[in-house]
Amino acid sequence: MTTAPRKTPDELASSSRAPQERQRALARTQALPWLLFILVLAVAAWLAYRAFWPKSPGDPVGTTIVAFEKQNRLTVFSAQLAPVVAAEDSRLLGLVKSRQVAVIPARVDYTLDLSKMDRNRLIWNGQTKTLDVLLPPLAVGKPNLDEARAQYLREGIWITREAQDSLSRANTRLAEQQATQQASNAVLVNLARSAAKDAIRQNLTIPLQVAGFGDVTVNPRFEGETPTAKDTPQ
Repeated sequence: MTTAPRKTPDELASSSRAPQERQRALARTQALPWLLFILVLAVAAWLAYRAFWPKSPGDPVGTTIVAFEKQNRLTVFSAQLAPVVAAEDSRLLGLVKSRQVAVIPARVDYTLDLSKMDRNRLIWNGQTKTLDVLLPPLAVGKPNLDEARAQYLREGIWITREAQDSLSRANTRLAEQQATQQASNAVLVNLARSAAKDAIRQNLTIPLQVAGFGDVTVNPRFEGETPTAKDTPQ
């Protein structure tokens, strides 16, 4: 019977260390992808910070410009209108006459073009933490007629298809003109301006607070309006 040679203490220690070294090597191999992922994530976060955060840290005007750049055009108010118009049609030398009254719902949007905002329209007072904002002119959009919900009342003994189409086109044109006039009404314009100021206050106060400027006050106004406070630029 053959007896296996006994291993020396050094050989036993070497054989016991081999599995441990293989486990360490495997662990390092498995950890490498995670380390690369964390590195890529850190680089991406740094690039995003450089791209979207104000170029001058601690600059409230820069923070405001960034907030405006993310919106471009802002719809601040929408008016729901219902123009009532009437059109007439005459054919066969005036022997056949028809008339159509129409109520056509319309929506008009009031917007601000924030792409026009720059540092010249912003005044920051560091002592009072107040930001004065000179807004661009309010834009009244083209009426959006909802002819699918329009109501018509037609009068005439005999209304041909051609006469009906002509009356509808005329009423559409008149409804658009009337909606444009109604949208320019001083009451609606003042409501839209008030809504625009509220929207600007909300859209700027939060970014400034997040940027670390604390409890700030935003005073938006349109050209020709008196500022709410006389602040001196910092």
